[in-house]
Amino acid sequence: MTLEREYAQFAVKKSCELLGIDSPTGFTDKAAEWVKNEFMSLGFKAEITNKGGVIIDLGGRDDNDALMLAAHTDTLGGMVAEIKGSGRLRLTPLGGMMAQNGETENVRIYTRSGKVYEGTLQLANASVHVNGNYGSSARSFDTTEVVIDEDVSSASDTKALGIEVGDIVCFDPRTKVTESGYIKSRFLDDKLSVGILLGFAKYLKDSSAKLSRHVYIHVTVYEEVGHGGAGSVPSGVTEAISVDMGCVGDGLSCTERQCSICCKDSGGPYSYTVVGKLIEAAKKEEADYAVDVYPHYGSDVEATLSAGNDIRHGLIGSGVYASHGYERSHIDGVYATLKVLKGYLNV
Repeated sequence: MTLEREYAQFAVKKSCELLGIDSPTGFTDKAAEWVKNEFMSLGFKAEITNKGGVIIDLGGRDDNDALMLAAHTDTLGGMVAEIKGSGRLRLTPLGGMMAQNGETENVRIYTRSGKVYEGTLQLANASVHVNGNYGSSARSFDTTEVVIDEDVSSASDTKALGIEVGDIVCFDPRTKVTESGYIKSRFLDDKLSVGILLGFAKYLKDSSAKLSRHVYIHVTVYEEVGHGGAGSVPSGVTEAISVDMGCVGDGLSCTERQCSICCKDSGGPYSYTVVGKLIEAAKKEEADYAVDVYPHYGSDVEATLSAGNDIRHGLIGSGVYASHGYERSHIDGVYATLKVLKGYLNV
């Protein structure tokens, strides 16, 4: 069966739905439940791990050469580190969130009582007409603050709302899909890949494909802090491929309209054998692809290896520009990544 472009459209649609669920690292229960239910609705067995991730069984022949595909639904975000005397909030980042990328963004503050408040991350003393050093001021989480959209002017005012140190602060993703096929949003890393794996699962269901090896998916929830893929590897898995964002930038050849195949990142080289098979799969399916070295990157499957698992590993993903900021990809990159997966599994 031909993998039609409709599966890329389905993947983008599902990615947008997931992007609407706030899920920074450590605050992922709702997103994980959504992921579980979406795969179950396609007829696949899915369960939530003790750690909070989701393991999905796509089926296939039971043998000792199973494949695990990994993606993550945790994102960057913030946590309340201090309630300042002004009633505003100092944040500590969750994952690699940078104040420079979050400045002037609208946020949601989740309290443990269930109440959610809105606010904005701003440079302290943010009025240009007042602060003559606005342009030259360094941006960090010590020089920015969340201005809460409530009538507060003291720490006691803010605490009276039920806001406490340790509360989660989520940044608005501002998701938009253009008529030309570009997908713009915070946190395409890596919710776009979760959508891609849902699209691939739908293709397997619709085509009644017979998998020649057993295939699992692990949607992790702590990738952004480095240990997402360190556990929950099903028995028989000998190979793991991370489906994560492909890097786009100076010195790299990939664009947002391609599938990126990573041969090396900050953690070292990926399996030469797996990278070669991914390239062969791309060629076989006539998927537009690029092979690149990522200078500042780590993946779930490297965490799987670091935990002592005896596996081969690889990494692919739709090209994403402006990573960890307001990111951009394209439906063509999604489609190319789906085709590489199809070719790799010969379905």
